[in-house]
Amino acid sequence: MPPPADLAGQLDPATAALLTVECQRGVVGVDSALPELAAQARSSGALHRVARLVAGAHEAGVQVLHAIAERRPDGRGSSSNARLFAAAPRLPVQQHSGTTAVRVAPPIEVADEDLIVRRLHGLSPIAGTDVDALLRNLGCRTLVVVGVSANVAIPNAVFDAVNLGYTAVVPRDAIAGVPADYTPAMVRNTLALVATVTTTDEVLACWKRPHRVRRE
Repeated sequence: MPPPADLAGQLDPATAALLTVECQRGVVGVDSALPELAAQARSSGALHRVARLVAGAHEAGVQVLHAIAERRPDGRGSSSNARLFAAAPRLPVQQHSGTTAVRVAPPIEVADEDLIVRRLHGLSPIAGTDVDALLRNLGCRTLVVVGVSANVAIPNAVFDAVNLGYTAVVPRDAIAGVPADYTPAMVRNTLALVATVTTTDEVLACWKRPHRVRRE
């Protein structure tokens, strides 16, 4: 973990963005297609901390993006080359475009200035989506990654961000996966090698410091 001054520099609101990953009702909500993951996201406090980070980002002028995974009802364009994709059509709750399942889940509040990035295929919230172009157009250099799951989408997002030249920051208490003990092991042995690992409170403390105004 870098010293506070370095972390504050990485998290300058003028050049940082917050990406919430699959924090949607059909994944982490009460009526989830993945109840074990949803329960872990809630019982660990990760979903509550994501909501705190989103609120803090709004107050500090940090751009927020919400990455949503969804499917067309006919499955057209969706991936089918892995067991995870093959199981998707059989889940009790379908992440169909336009349904409640693909709306951002409470207690996260979406602001008018937030960007919603939807994907119909693949494992990554970044590769094959508009995230990279949007971040570059906004002048962002640091991406704070939060949400689920620590098993698949979170490491995908971090690796893609790093490969694209961004500094990745991961608040370790604002991500969740299953089983519960997998997440800290993955953070310690994998994400810590490529990302700045920190906490929700440390990120929020940086965003409460005086910063220059974000460029429009």
